[in-house]
Amino acid sequence: MRESHLAARVLDALLREDYGGLSSQVVRGRGGVGLTLADGRLVRLAPGAPFQDFVVAAGELLGLEQVLDTLAEIAPEEDADGVKAFFDECVAALAALELHDARPPGVRSYETLAALADHPCYPTARARPGVPDGELAAYAPEFGPVFELRWAAVPRRMLEPGSAPRLPPDVLASQGAGAFSRELLGPDEVLFPVHPLTVDEARRAGARVLDVRRGTVRPTASMRAVEAGPRTHLVLPLPISVLGTRDRLGIEPGSLSAAARAEPLLRALAGPDVLVAGEQEYARAGHEHLAWLVRRLPQGRRVPVAALTLPDTPDKPGTQDQPDTQHRRGPRARTSLSAEVELQGEVPDGAPEGVPDGMPGLVRGELQGGVRGGPGGVRGELQAELQGGVPGEVVDVPVAYVRALLRWSVRLLVEYGVVPEVRWHDAALVLVDGAMKVLVQGHDGVLVSPARLAAAGIVAPGLPERMLTDDPHALADAFVTGALHLGAAAVAFSVLPPADAAALLRRSLEEALRPYDAHPTARLLRARTLDAARLTGRPWLTAGTLASAKRLSTKPPRMSGPNYLRLR
Repeated sequence: MRESHLAARVLDALLREDYGGLSSQVVRGRGGVGLTLADGRLVRLAPGAPFQDFVVAAGELLGLEQVLDTLAEIAPEEDADGVKAFFDECVAALAALELHDARPPGVRSYETLAALADHPCYPTARARPGVPDGELAAYAPEFGPVFELRWAAVPRRMLEPGSAPRLPPDVLASQGAGAFSRELLGPDEVLFPVHPLTVDEARRAGARVLDVRRGTVRPTASMRAVEAGPRTHLVLPLPISVLGTRDRLGIEPGSLSAAARAEPLLRALAGPDVLVAGEQEYARAGHEHLAWLVRRLPQGRRVPVAALTLPDTPDKPGTQDQPDTQHRRGPRARTSLSAEVELQGEVPDGAPEGVPDGMPGLVRGELQGGVRGGPGGVRGELQAELQGGVPGEVVDVPVAYVRALLRWSVRLLVEYGVVPEVRWHDAALVLVDGAMKVLVQGHDGVLVSPARLAAAGIVAPGLPERMLTDDPHALADAFVTGALHLGAAAVAFSVLPPADAAALLRRSLEEALRPYDAHPTARLLRARTLDAARLTGRPWLTAGTLASAKRLSTKPPRMSGPNYLRLR
């Protein structure tokens, strides 16, 4: 079943992105809609939600080789290297899933639970090209590992401008690194933390890797970030990829300084619903594998948003319902009264609602939960805590998250020409003083219009060119592919039936746009979302691995999908 599930996700992705013109081979007949694979088999297709027109129909059992042979048949010759690399990704992804099957479920932190959620669009996200054979379970967050950091002495002359001269004292203390750093460093050297997987690259980059192993850390849902202390994450470069061979986890020149410059802008525009992670303390030493960033998190209980997308008792990755496989599940009870109210057009303003006798038992079951990863599930825990642990009242966490995210993202785009990069696998929720807020991080992905900021009386921070544009269409596209698709829809379609998820997203977006009906940016955004026949999207698989570098540079691939906001 693992292989068939992965094979179906791969074929769904190829259809979604129309790789090699595959969608033109879809046929319609008396028996329905289908696609003939390279070996002659006709695969039944069904209408897809939310991101594509057709997906592999429920009950179709596929072999991975069948799908990959079809990929090889339709791929242009210039993509041969990318196709070969993707074959390897599929093998690695299947091996990772089977490794999880062979391991009993262990203690789950929120970060581990979040890591169990598959990417909604990239089918082989379980593969981590670059991780040595046999070492995945030692470092991948979905396995819940704990490991020791390595350390390196870096010549001070290698530090890039803006780099901190040393790690913050609290991080050094939490990792027990203060004493040995004074003993083992030369007068012109600085101490860098090094991920165990990056030791060889650090040496090749000119660092002197120390024999000392000190400091125990646990990876967060983002493999590159580790928990290094209370409300402190340490982001370290890795010589691996996560979402395709091009999505390398090194740290590029200028990315850390860009994040530090963007942070004050986002903090100034945060408003009441949003918290901004601190990303001011960093160092880079002239190489993508010699760098560190200390990410400061706010007080309160922090839960990665991806953890909300899991069922009550997740044991293995790839077992939860994902946005591109919603058609495969049967009817499901709604998870909260506020979802019901939202879908009926009555938008609550955050006031808790009572649970009537007629509500599904799942609601009460979640509220009575409370053991992490246990019968209550993550959503049940958060709902109970928001209500002081009192069963009988409910604030639906995913609904509140979607509304807050879209309200904030629309305000920033319309009023300031700013599009933050908020994706479900990076964002988190923070419960503090009885309220829930959205936490954003990874500020080097923000897109800013200098002209729009200037019109609002704000001086644009000194950001690299890739983060600047005055093109309103580029800003709108960034909103759709980021905040809408990966920030909101990926969560909504994972916790609600498709029609209900679409209704939640539609009403939340209408609510966010309502104060700006006369604004030209709001009109453009409405035209590109609520009123559009199709929604623009990112071809993750094509751009991440399959397409050749030449093809990407000469004609970047584009894609569109059905407008799920219109799903009824």
